[in-house]
Amino acid sequence: MWFAGGGFKGGQVYGQTDEFGFGAVENPVHVHDLHATILHQLGLDHERLAVRFQGSISASPGSVHSKVVKDLLA
Repeated sequence: MWFAGGGFKGGQVYGQTDEFGFGAVENPVHVHDLHATILHQLGLDHERLAVRFQGSISASPGSVHSKVVKDLLA
């Protein structure tokens, strides 16, 4: 993925894939963690954006258990 500015470190490669580019073998980042990181950079808390219905989470841009990947941030 490519980010232009937005508080992300420039010119870095984070992680590594296998020889076919199929799966991450070093520093895998789940899509929920990526969403949480992007929302963090936009100034939003991904945990507060979760929609709760009858005690369970029905919709969320990132899982409540996801985390911000600090290594990507400047």
